[in-house]
Amino acid sequence: MNTLTDRYLAATLRSVPAQRRDEIASELRASIDDMIEGRTSEGQDITAAEREVLTELGNPDELAARYADRRLQLIGPTYYLVWLRLLKLLLSFIPALAGTIVAIVEVAEGQGFGAIGSGIVVALHVAVHIGFWLTLTFAIIERSQQTVDLPDWTVDQLPDVPAHRDISLAETVASVVMLVVTIGYLPFQHYRSWVRDTDGDDIPLLDPTLWSFWLPALIVVLLGSLVFEIVKYRVGSWNWTLFGTKALLNLAFSVPLVWLALSDRLLNPALGERLSWLADTDNRNSIGAAIAVGTAAIVIWDLIDTALKTRRQTA
Repeated sequence: MNTLTDRYLAATLRSVPAQRRDEIASELRASIDDMIEGRTSEGQDITAAEREVLTELGNPDELAARYADRRLQLIGPTYYLVWLRLLKLLLSFIPALAGTIVAIVEVAEGQGFGAIGSGIVVALHVAVHIGFWLTLTFAIIERSQQTVDLPDWTVDQLPDVPAHRDISLAETVASVVMLVVTIGYLPFQHYRSWVRDTDGDDIPLLDPTLWSFWLPALIVVLLGSLVFEIVKYRVGSWNWTLFGTKALLNLAFSVPLVWLALSDRLLNPALGERLSWLADTDNRNSIGAAIAVGTAAIVIWDLIDTALKTRRQTA
């Protein structure tokens, strides 16, 4: 019958180099026997003494790692900061660059908006590969026992104290994403709609005649708003010039939208052929009024909020 000591030795020795097992087994068993004997000489039961000694020695895998001088971490403190810095650098642009290239190529080949999904998938795959291969490389370096001369840290590497920003990156990213989605949806709804005619063809939600002027004009205003968000973030805080620019952009988008909604020129008349309730003039007018009121409320709230922020930050 195997004792606890026999089982502990077997668990330890399975993880040490084969050429050292006999030596380590003899040394470890002698140490365990001495520790047990020391406890039993003080009157302790041998079974309890054996259990306490093995518990004190700890996990046999950790003990084996100490005997084999083997690291129990994938990347240790010597290389961790270099690995992390390089990982952040590579992930900051390579996946996005690869995804953008794939999306552009597929758009050129006529894939349409489906190219965006392919670009995202490629970017994710590239990010996973970067993380895997970079980590594997540093793990091999960590275990190669070769000394790598890393530059010593100096005070010259200290970053500048970041300036206080009243406009956060999260706010800017959220605004840019919303603008990009809106710009993308305007042409997307013309080719992909949740309303179809009797032949199964898509019925655009917005009146196709708007492409003669109004929809391109609104897209230009949205692009101007996107540029404005980037400039606003670079400035870092609100001022009255930024407020005025934002007000002009908001009005340039909202006023035409409200006018088109109230004059029943926004929605596609063909929708009434599939959605009977839209064929009724009163229902279309109610929807137009709701769009106009909602747009006006959002713009007014946004301008008031921006004015208060500007006043507070310029006071």
